[in-house]
Amino acid sequence: MKTFLDNYFQIKQHGSTISREIIAGMTTFTTMAYIIVVNPKILEAAGIPFGPSMVATIISAFFGTMAMGLYAKRPFAVAPYMGENAFIAFTVVKVMGYSWQTAIGAIFIGGVLFVIFTTTGIRTWMISAIPKNLKNAFVVGIGLFLTFIGLNTTGIIVLGVPGAPTHLGDLSSTSTLLAIGCFFLIALLMARKISGAIIIGITVTTIAAFFLGIASTPTEFVSMPPSLEPTFLQLDITGSLTWGFISVILTVFILDFLDTMGTLYAVSYRAGLLDEHGDLPEIEKPLLVDAVTTVLASLLGTTTTGVFVESATGIEAGGRTGLTAVTTAMLFLAALFLEPILTTIPPCAYGPSLIIVGMLMIAPCKDLIVDDISELVPAFLVITLMSFTYNLGTGMTAGFIAYPFMKIVTGKTKEISRGLWVLCILSALFFITCPH
Repeated sequence: MKTFLDNYFQIKQHGSTISREIIAGMTTFTTMAYIIVVNPKILEAAGIPFGPSMVATIISAFFGTMAMGLYAKRPFAVAPYMGENAFIAFTVVKVMGYSWQTAIGAIFIGGVLFVIFTTTGIRTWMISAIPKNLKNAFVVGIGLFLTFIGLNTTGIIVLGVPGAPTHLGDLSSTSTLLAIGCFFLIALLMARKISGAIIIGITVTTIAAFFLGIASTPTEFVSMPPSLEPTFLQLDITGSLTWGFISVILTVFILDFLDTMGTLYAVSYRAGLLDEHGDLPEIEKPLLVDAVTTVLASLLGTTTTGVFVESATGIEAGGRTGLTAVTTAMLFLAALFLEPILTTIPPCAYGPSLIIVGMLMIAPCKDLIVDDISELVPAFLVITLMSFTYNLGTGMTAGFIAYPFMKIVTGKTKEISRGLWVLCILSALFFITCPH
């Protein structure tokens, strides 16, 4: 069995071991297990029943992550995106007044378009047109974005306080202090090069949270999953094919394109999977998995899926092959029955891991071109707007618009590729049509 796994996933060739890949898969799952509850909770605001939505979330994550491991052979986990789910629930349904069935129909159409764009090579062509400096900015920006999420999740910083957009949290809170302790525990373990530092930190902190009464211990350990019938095949494709709904479809399409692209590059950079040109070899495979999983997710009754940025935690734990993703996928499958246990992991336990990974992802700063203003301005906008708008897509689209503009005004028009012009136009359409 060990020989088969090593040959299939080329584990030794990637400088890893089977045990390290499994620990990495567990680490990834632990940091993103919150999606099992958070995604259906958000979609519940749109009228989608919580139980079936939770099952749809888990099955989508299982299928996408397993396909990523077995077909694409990459250590990336796939699940319904945060951000897109809120857009569907609060903007499309609550504000614009469409039914959730019609909104899910837009997800289906976006997924089908992505399958077409991926299989025809258009999506790969567009991605290969992105300048290396912007790719490095994506990694740094996503690193700061992860850090921001982690700091907010743990209560180290709080949002929306009077007189300031952010503020230092309550450092006398037991939960916040535990999160700070978890951060330094993981950092210490990593400094001593102890394998599985992140998952050890999460486990120790979760146990401590139970004893301190911060996290509630599960009342049961196993439960049967709810029926999927209320959401399965309930999407309204016909209702979404109206002129007034075009802006929603376009927004879903662009958000998925940008989120997947940026996350793929960011986690691939940390895993050392990029070639000398900063490209991911055989990128069409993870892109196809992303597209097909989104189609499946819409049929099950949930929103756009893609590579999760929390995959970076597994990569930092040593994950380099598809076995990491397969391990994560199997844990998602188990989550159908172990939901009472998995959902008790408190934010003070998984939040610090996001801060740690965000810290490590700022490494490409050293490769950014800062002595050319036409390169610096787009990169700066990408990095800052990703975090300050709390939206990866906003930062990337700003960069795609600013890059051609800066090249034109500095007399370097020849450096703008045709693919980048397409991305610039799509980005402009995003800002024009997106219901902000």
